[in-house]
Amino acid sequence: MPSHQPTAGMMAVDPAYVSEQPSAASKPAPKEPVRNTKYDPKKPHITETPMTKKNWYKHVNWLNVVLILGIPLTGLIAAWWTPLYWQTAVFAVAYYFATGLGITAGYHRLWAHTSYSATTPLKIFLAAVGGGAVEGSIRWWARDHRAHHRYTDTDKDPYSVRKGLLYSHFGWMLMKQNPKRIGRTDISDLNDDFVVVWQHKHYLKVVLFMGLIFPSIACGLLWQDWLGGFIYGGILRIFFVQQATFCVNSLAHWLGDQPFDDRNSPRDHVITALVTLGEGYHNFHHEFPSDYRNAIEWHQYDPTKWSIWAWKQMGLAYDLKQFRSNEIEKGRLQQLQKKLDQKRSKLDWGVPLEQLPVMEWDEYVDQAKNGRGLIAVAGVVHDVTDFIADHPGGKAMIKSGLGKDATAMFNGGVYLHSNAAHNLLSTMRVGIIRGGMEVEIWKRAHAEGKDTVMSKDAHGNKIVRAGSQPTKVFDPPASANAA
Repeated sequence: MPSHQPTAGMMAVDPAYVSEQPSAASKPAPKEPVRNTKYDPKKPHITETPMTKKNWYKHVNWLNVVLILGIPLTGLIAAWWTPLYWQTAVFAVAYYFATGLGITAGYHRLWAHTSYSATTPLKIFLAAVGGGAVEGSIRWWARDHRAHHRYTDTDKDPYSVRKGLLYSHFGWMLMKQNPKRIGRTDISDLNDDFVVVWQHKHYLKVVLFMGLIFPSIACGLLWQDWLGGFIYGGILRIFFVQQATFCVNSLAHWLGDQPFDDRNSPRDHVITALVTLGEGYHNFHHEFPSDYRNAIEWHQYDPTKWSIWAWKQMGLAYDLKQFRSNEIEKGRLQQLQKKLDQKRSKLDWGVPLEQLPVMEWDEYVDQAKNGRGLIAVAGVVHDVTDFIADHPGGKAMIKSGLGKDATAMFNGGVYLHSNAAHNLLSTMRVGIIRGGMEVEIWKRAHAEGKDTVMSKDAHGNKIVRAGSQPTKVFDPPASANAA
């Protein structure tokens, strides 16, 4: 392997291009790390020095500034005097999609995540057009991307969105990075792939030819637009495909929903998918990275997935990996439950039964006779004083149950109250009758196998599902004046 690095972004230049876990397959001796000959691991890196007004320029990766910003700006200026023929425009768009697929279907899903296998002709094609996107070699790109997945949102993530949206977009390439701080990853499989090794060894030649020379020759030979091919099919097309790819690192970690997990920043959004050839369903991707799909619904935009599937039909791709739908739905359900728990925790469910004071029956009756609006349902005492005037059934009906066991009355003896009524009643709890119906109901439920499992949310609070309030008795006993 050569000692030089893929220059640019051409993406960031990696001064310590290391294979952390070299392959031992078919090689008796471990490989030596492949490093830049000018790299001195003992010398303090510039990032370890605070940035000041005097040394700020040393922190800037000027080569990448020129390649990522300078050359595209030059192309935009040159485009002012360069006519755009429709044939060149069509070619530029088509080549944009081809080189974009080289990154999304090739660099990303094939090599970084091995989500499917490809035949040699398809590998060569993807390595070639991927090089035309000018985003570094496969080996360098996949190495950083695996670190990004392994250390998402941490200091070891080479383009963590926690450092800012612009930083994750391209700031990490415009500013120098300390290679010692990037998380370690295993790229032994890439070192054993002859296409990856060949592209890495001849990366600059691949970039120059596929990035600039090929579009110039194609437009020049076919309709005599050599300059247009160079400007529009080359420079500007590279700029747009790079910015689209960079959105996977930035926009996909900032815009959208998190249907599978919200512990880290990846998000799903159709806008990001449109910009990135289907890579916008990023929350799904970070949860199930070895799935060859990003979009799992038929209506979601994922041309990369469709291309891989089409290549399979042509015999060019095989072993397309998919996570079991059972596991995917489990993740989706768990995240939904987490959101429900968060919303549930903000609602008033009444004082938990175990925190209520225990009252003797005589004490309950005595307080009700002395003007306190207390009513007992299923052994739970409720203070309905402020609700009597608002009772939909009228004051007389609710007053008739004060100081009594109104379990049967509340559960169908007079009126079978709704789930909403049980929920509202729970917010009025003030005590529990000693040995009252609350105890008998739970004993009976246990004996009959009803509601014997008490679920708790993520905060440890009991989950009260529809119809499962302790005051809900499906076969109410007869009312009595005493417990």
